[in-house]
Amino acid sequence: MNDFSLAGRPPAPEWYGHLRVRADDLSPADWLTAHGPGQGAFGTVAGVAAPGFAAYARILHPARLGERPVRWSAVAAAQGTRVTPGSRWHEVIGAPQDHLGASGPGLPGVWDERPAEGPTPPEVAGALLPVLSRHTGTPERCWFGLWHGYGSWDWGRFPTFGTPGRDEVLLAGRLADAVSPVSLDEFAELPDLWWPQDRAWVLGGDVDLVSTYVGGSAELIAELLATADLETQPVCPDDRVG
Repeated sequence: MNDFSLAGRPPAPEWYGHLRVRADDLSPADWLTAHGPGQGAFGTVAGVAAPGFAAYARILHPARLGERPVRWSAVAAAQGTRVTPGSRWHEVIGAPQDHLGASGPGLPGVWDERPAEGPTPPEVAGALLPVLSRHTGTPERCWFGLWHGYGSWDWGRFPTFGTPGRDEVLLAGRLADAVSPVSLDEFAELPDLWWPQDRAWVLGGDVDLVSTYVGGSAELIAELLATADLETQPVCPDDRVG
């Protein structure tokens, strides 16, 4: 997971949807760089989200059949495989480990587009938002990290804070505004780190992943696991991400 130059792209906006880009004080992210992703082992749940929470969940990004989302469990049932907390997509479709990112033909009538790599897809975020909101006292004051390599803009004029393998731009706004970047561009990536002011939980994703990870209270994770619109697996902070 390596950064790359964004030469030739236009300057990034000061507002990413309804989220304000912080150009001065990055101290709201200090707790993450001191005790969070910066201290979690690279390539682990704690490295993508943050260590120190009571429980963790992995939210699987759905595959698609046309415009319809398809659960990994439905693909596994059709392929004769199974989904576990640590499953990789290539395992679910019965492909070798060095299977390239291209979807290939999929499985007719089951799936034709692999799960989206990158931060949380908007439809998944929409199902997460009401659950996350119930488990923080500060849904109106939240912070977000956006990898500076995303999107059509050059973020170089803004300061960044570091996480394993990434430099993140800091944004501020309401939890409900986490999906607002799509108002700029329907393909705009959502932030890949979210946390409320009270630090009740943290959500993490990455450009190379087909899953989103959440660390929080046992009650939050239990509710995520029970949310019908999400395909979720319990994980541990030291588990490898997939």
